[in-house]
Amino acid sequence: MEVVTCGRFQQQGEVGRFVYGRSYLANPRAVELEKFELPLRPGTFETARLGGIFGSLRDASPDAWGRRVIERQLERVALSEVDFLLNSPEDRAGALSFGTSPTPPAPVHRFNKVLRLDLLLEEARRVEQELPLSGVQVSDLVNPGSSMGGARPKNVVEDEEGLWVAKFPARGDRWNNAAVEGGMLRLARECGLKAAVSKRTHVAGQDVLLVRRFDRQRVDGGYHRHRMVSALTVLRADEHPQDRSKWSYILLADELKRWVGDPDEDLRELFSRMVFNALISNVDDHPRNHALIAAGTAWNLSPAYDLTPSPQASLERHLAMEVGSAQHRRATRLNLLSECGRFRLSKEAANHLIDTMKATVTARWRGAIKDCGGTDADVTAVERAFDSEGFEYTHYSV
Repeated sequence: MEVVTCGRFQQQGEVGRFVYGRSYLANPRAVELEKFELPLRPGTFETARLGGIFGSLRDASPDAWGRRVIERQLERVALSEVDFLLNSPEDRAGALSFGTSPTPPAPVHRFNKVLRLDLLLEEARRVEQELPLSGVQVSDLVNPGSSMGGARPKNVVEDEEGLWVAKFPARGDRWNNAAVEGGMLRLARECGLKAAVSKRTHVAGQDVLLVRRFDRQRVDGGYHRHRMVSALTVLRADEHPQDRSKWSYILLADELKRWVGDPDEDLRELFSRMVFNALISNVDDHPRNHALIAAGTAWNLSPAYDLTPSPQASLERHLAMEVGSAQHRRATRLNLLSECGRFRLSKEAANHLIDTMKATVTARWRGAIKDCGGTDADVTAVERAFDSEGFEYTHYSV
């Protein structure tokens, strides 16, 4: 496992510039940071998008929880993106490292152990509630692999199987998140999706969900790090509401044809995930919750992650990303089918896929949650996320 310096990034005002190092370009194992915005070639790349931060660099920044802990650690707010990159842990999501010296940082060899989850859980609770820390270093609480996640308290832990993102209970949870999210990952696999591996553990009277990191491969002496970019980067989009026109499964399908090694396989997988999110009312399916990963030179769709049902009072469901041309973000069969050709699926094949997945979700969502430790109360709490009558509606009043 070798860490090498690949280039230099500079930000001046709202403009960012990146250049690959000559020694890196001469390395026969060199790979690009992202396929089109930062292709592997000499010269200076410049961007004014995202406040001057290239998408692949932004993807290495900590998520909302990590930012919160860094702000507490530094006792500062209003930090810049570069501040977050330089002050987040070395073992962040993906393969990038950051520093102010041309000498690359050393690989990380030590990780929090699963046996320490009780201490990490307590310190996460104190950070969340803005209480004084009890002695554990606050830097230990910054989650290295959380840049594709959200605001939920979490940390990265290691056991004999490898590295896991530990997702802790959060204030305001209305159900056992470890059981429900774990159940959805299991249900996704039962529906034929490539979903992240997870397991539930019980710590200090609470359930914690462990999700295996798929951007790491265990090897003798450590881990190989895989490159990773979010769909936000692939779509050249921003998180601001005014940029939501680019939040689209259809546009992402078009980009996959340019990015991945086997478009047919990944397009079918993406369509299936879109259907699954519609069937479980996962309305948090924004582009940060989709990613591409490169274990070697080729990019592919990463395993699915952050699959969470959202109970809805209305029969009408809207996903975070556009799913079709018929009704934009509405989660209906009609809309899902409206652009199935962009996923290289015939109407017949797409309908069959929807029928099969819908039958599995209806038959198994309760059991999947209970198989992961959920109770009858947890099932009741989320039941309005499933089997929506609106899924089969073919028209809506405006």
